[in-house]
Amino acid sequence: MDILILGGAGQVGTELQASRHWGAGVTLVAPTRTELDVTDATAVARIFTERTIGAVVNAAAYTAVDKAESEVVEAWRLNALAPAILAAETARRGIPLVHVSTDYVFDGAASGAYAPDAPIRPTSVYGASKAAGEMAVRTANPRHAILRTAWVVSPHRGNFVKTMLRLAAERDALNVVNDQRGCPTSAADLAAALADIALRLSADSDAPTGTHHFVNAGATTWHGFAQAIVAGSAARGGRSVPVNGIPTSAYPTPARRPANSELSTESLTKAYGLAPRPWQAALDDILDRLVGPAHHSAEAQS
Repeated sequence: MDILILGGAGQVGTELQASRHWGAGVTLVAPTRTELDVTDATAVARIFTERTIGAVVNAAAYTAVDKAESEVVEAWRLNALAPAILAAETARRGIPLVHVSTDYVFDGAASGAYAPDAPIRPTSVYGASKAAGEMAVRTANPRHAILRTAWVVSPHRGNFVKTMLRLAAERDALNVVNDQRGCPTSAADLAAALADIALRLSADSDAPTGTHHFVNAGATTWHGFAQAIVAGSAARGGRSVPVNGIPTSAYPTPARRPANSELSTESLTKAYGLAPRPWQAALDDILDRLVGPAHHSAEAQS
């Protein structure tokens, strides 16, 4: 069986292609942007005539949150039009579609973790375009699974962990926002969940569908996350610097960030039996790959 992966060059796409969760007998088809324009309906239709696709995982997206405020059309092309084309084409052929979305569909004003059925109120172009993409998938292909995620990090591409490691090596102190709260998420863990769901949908026409959340367990602030990154790096021989908390108002950005990005994964566990591990454990794995294994004292080893 062939599984079509879109957005294969990104953090999640890279981990999707490396994941061991696919098992034997699965061939991953991951065309590059130059090989397949996901906003071209004719090109998208063509790939389904060339391959026997069992399921599609769409991790392709315009993710430059701040640039989206000025590159509105491009953001909507990739985040709304492309999912609409994919949903229509997969529905026409009876193929399940697994689609990655974001916490930015919420306004961040809730006091607790967002459930998948919480009202969406995006406050940025990025969030609005991703919300539209969700709607396109939801309305066009009944055999869909939408996984919203947040604060995705990995050893690949640009992300918060790699930025903090670079800045800690360059600066004597870091200033990080302490009034935005969310759930760090390993791209590898998310990819494993996406693979499991895609395989389930392709094998079972009665498999659960709908919208769910995947983030690693536990919540923190960007400041708390940065502290954990620096401490974890220091335990592996990296440079330790102070991490100071600052308010969002001290770090203005073109796009408004949700103050609360906590996402509940309860429905995911009920539907698919997937229970994400704590974000701290996921961070350890990433730091092991980026910095090296943690140093243990002789006393701890004895």
